[in-house]
Amino acid sequence: MAISVFDLFKIGIGPSSSHTVGPMRAAHQFVSRLAKDGLLNTVSRIRSEMYGSLGATGKGHGSDGAVLLGLIGELPDKVDTDTVPQKLTDIRNGKRIKVLGQHDIAFDENNDLILLKRKSLPYHPNGMIFKAYDSAGNILSMRTYYSVGGGFVVDEAAIAAGFTPPRRYPADTSVQQCRRIAGAVPTTR
Repeated sequence: MAISVFDLFKIGIGPSSSHTVGPMRAAHQFVSRLAKDGLLNTVSRIRSEMYGSLGATGKGHGSDGAVLLGLIGELPDKVDTDTVPQKLTDIRNGKRIKVLGQHDIAFDENNDLILLKRKSLPYHPNGMIFKAYDSAGNILSMRTYYSVGGGFVVDEAAIAAGFTPPRRYPADTSVQQCRRIAGAVPTTR
């Protein structure tokens, strides 16, 4: 996959693209898929489960709000940031969400957006599962997404096709490498 400088530097809300841009995109992809598959108008409930790092720091990093915005059809580079606080307040106080801006359903954040602080999914620490239910409680669609860094999101199809996340280095190693390049520390410890 070719990546340009425009892929690396993104416009988005929040302190961390992995915790805001990625989750917003994942939520948007999920509901867009529901619409594409002709299921949107039969949805009566959507539940989002956030795992690992997203579950542990979700509220502090804005992942919860990012998911809500994605569910209503907002995208990180297009959302009017001046309207974000009111949109989130309306969803939370009204306990309703207008999915993709088209289909209004009940939504109780305490029951429908779950932060699983001590559970991780196997592929990557920033995992999310979205489920859509019909009025009888049957699952219409369920998809797993991973926010793999820099606002990039992959799902099961990408993983099945062989996508591997970028290699991560321990913070100390990265800092030491930067210092060595800058000549600030010797090459051995």
